[in-house]
Amino acid sequence: MKFKTLLFTLDLMIISSSLFAQNNSQLITDYLKRNASTEGLEFKDVDQLQLSSQHFSKSLDADLVYMQQSVNEILIYNAIGTFLVKNQEVSLQSHNFTSQLNEKTSNTSASLDVKEAINIAANYFQLDKNSETRIIESKTKNSYVLENNSISHEKILVKLVYQEIDNALVLAWDISIYLKNTEHWWSFRLDAHSGEIIDQNDWLLSCNFENHDHQNFSGLKQNKKTQQKESVLFGNTNLSDNAQYRAYDITIESPNHGETSLLINPANTTASPYGWHDTDGVEGAEYTITRGNNVYAHEDRAGDDSPGYSPDGGSNLNFDFPVQENQPALINEDAAITNLFVRNNMMHDLWFIYGFDEESGNFQQKNYEASAFSENDPVYADAQDGSGVNNANFGTPPDGYSPRMQMFLWATAGQPLPQINITNSSASGEYFGIEAAFGPALSTEALIANLVLAENENSLNAYEACNNLTNPAEIDGKIAVIKRGNCSFTDKVMNAQNAGAIAVIVVNNEAGQPIRMGGENTSIIIPSLMITQFDGQNIISALENNETLTTNIANNGPFKIDGDFDNGIIAHEYGHGISSRLTGGKADVNCLFNDEQMGEGWSDWIGLIMTMNEGDQGTNPRGYGTFAVNQDISGLGIRPFPYTTNMSVNPATYDLTNNYQLSAPHGIGFVWATMLWDLTWEFIDVYGYDPDLYNGDGGNNKVMQLVIDGLKLQSCDPGFIDGRDAILQADQLINNGENQCLIWEVFARRGLGYSADQGSAYNRFDQTEAFDLPPSDLLNCTLNNKSFNKSDFKIFPNPTQNYFEIDFGQLTFDKINVQIYDINGREILSQETSENQVIDVSHLSSGVYFVKMNNGSKTTTKKLIVQ
Repeated sequence: MKFKTLLFTLDLMIISSSLFAQNNSQLITDYLKRNASTEGLEFKDVDQLQLSSQHFSKSLDADLVYMQQSVNEILIYNAIGTFLVKNQEVSLQSHNFTSQLNEKTSNTSASLDVKEAINIAANYFQLDKNSETRIIESKTKNSYVLENNSISHEKILVKLVYQEIDNALVLAWDISIYLKNTEHWWSFRLDAHSGEIIDQNDWLLSCNFENHDHQNFSGLKQNKKTQQKESVLFGNTNLSDNAQYRAYDITIESPNHGETSLLINPANTTASPYGWHDTDGVEGAEYTITRGNNVYAHEDRAGDDSPGYSPDGGSNLNFDFPVQENQPALINEDAAITNLFVRNNMMHDLWFIYGFDEESGNFQQKNYEASAFSENDPVYADAQDGSGVNNANFGTPPDGYSPRMQMFLWATAGQPLPQINITNSSASGEYFGIEAAFGPALSTEALIANLVLAENENSLNAYEACNNLTNPAEIDGKIAVIKRGNCSFTDKVMNAQNAGAIAVIVVNNEAGQPIRMGGENTSIIIPSLMITQFDGQNIISALENNETLTTNIANNGPFKIDGDFDNGIIAHEYGHGISSRLTGGKADVNCLFNDEQMGEGWSDWIGLIMTMNEGDQGTNPRGYGTFAVNQDISGLGIRPFPYTTNMSVNPATYDLTNNYQLSAPHGIGFVWATMLWDLTWEFIDVYGYDPDLYNGDGGNNKVMQLVIDGLKLQSCDPGFIDGRDAILQADQLINNGENQCLIWEVFARRGLGYSADQGSAYNRFDQTEAFDLPPSDLLNCTLNNKSFNKSDFKIFPNPTQNYFEIDFGQLTFDKINVQIYDINGREILSQETSENQVIDVSHLSSGVYFVKMNNGSKTTTKKLIVQ
């Protein structure tokens, strides 16, 4: 009976969801038809809208509906409208619909079929087609899911679309292929007649940190002690699995910023009600490794995206693996993968609370609440990924398909230290070698033994060890010296191992640097490395002279830094998934590839706000990614300036986006993140900081909600103005516009004021900054609900030439913060002052200034005239 009731409930959910979708779609279509002319559209431009996706927003208390234009029943690429529907009314909308559809359309059927299109694409990307492309699902007559394991790691998603190019709609196949080398996850449009690639995006978004030289390495400042706690950030979980993980807690950016803690039951019961190892919605873990409903974390040193090793916490789910200092990454594999698993789950749980939930398109194997929506898309998180270095990336496909996070190792400064040290002979000294790609890595604990030449049956090729060795008794327990040549490296090392060698040194047979020896043999259990021909001949000569060469071999570093311990970068990468799924709706992840888009900015900001701590100040400079690039916490990091509200340290304004020397998209995103960081601190100045990231009511919590809802409300292909306006709209909807002046003042201070113009969102060099606020007849920001009464303060003398004082009136507090801004919104002065204290303005030029006074909970602004 329970089973039948469940089926009946699911049927009702699916039916009601369908009716709900039809109703909202019709409301929006009718709305646009009534208002077509005011939107610069014709009636027929909105006559064939199709529902892309929709979800209910708890914070906005409304449905967010994403509609896509179509013509001839074929979707127009990225022509998406965002609509807010509440109480059967369309109350808000933003769109990038195109007009005069019929005039722009010529072809209605494709000359190339879907398989032909994929074959052309495979040739274009120079892919090996070793297997047949198969259609495994036909969603509609114009939408397919295909498979070809020889060209794509993931399923190939294809649909027929129109793409607007030069004021014409070109019929194209919209295709996604994740290359087998894991370097790109291409989403591209291929002309359905000519086969030409007309547009191309990469879903695999990287940090792109290669412009930094990773110098000034000062070593890892990792934990000197550890802690055990049940994290207060997660409230009362009441979970029964009692899982525990040693990891860096949610506000700790990296090992340089704090210590590991033993986190007990850290899963949030709202976002992950059955813990982090469940996948079926029934109490009890399905996995005891670092795998569950939200993420599957594993090593991928091979760099091929195949699931590698994952640590096992056993039936007690105890993942207490210590981080060992100054060791190769492999030694800390368990701890690294555990931290990556924990951080991804924290990202899932935290942003679930703010609206990146099941309905809006988050990443889950099973949807516990919104079962009528797409699921089966947990994050695949690759630790110590071998496909790259000095970077990290995140690939986000549409809802229902799993994203992938790849975390790489980061190179330290300088060359590796010599691994070989020989004493008591004519060949005494230190020697550098390159380790083989097979067999175990060199340990940091030295192997100490004598060197012995590996002698074989072929006297013409002495010491090449291509056959069984003739001196196994001498080799046993020693380090074998072998020459390169005439057989594979694995054969040489295996022959030495069979003779009892504990390690092998291979001497190059040509001048120049040694190489990394390749090959595969899982039976090899001893380390090996190659040295130069010159160094090797010195060693061979000494051994031929019957000298005893006592040697120790060890990995002496410096060791690569493991990005899996950098919580800021993990948050940044996961942030790409959040912004991609929310902007334009979960069914379209191509809305953040226009030139002025701010995707990197949201990701930086997410990493920053999650690693704030009580006692931090907005004026403190925050370098981003300092751990990964070998800097201490006061370093600049990977951005042009550190993040700070102090404009003398970070002077970025909107106009900086026009600078050709500023990179895109990372530099563009930096400017946006600077504005969001200022906004965060302005909210904290008014509402305070709340360390409870999940359930708090501080300024940080309020901004987190506004930014997530702004992502949902903004248009596809947004620019800075679109992003600003979406945050203002979110404040109107959530807070009745209580913070409009605060928000305007922050953006205006950085040049995104009322008169600013973003130009085309597809051109990053046509922006115009402005520092003004809206006209007073639209919004009077001289006084707002969080301000003091004007009669509470008096500035005198005003006008003035040299100084002014502040009369607190009837107010009784001791001190206030005073900031002076010029007419362009630039901060000129900031200081704390008491009543009747003289404030010197003799250094200011004549003109109009604004004095902002703030006691931590209320603010007011007055005009000051300096003569």
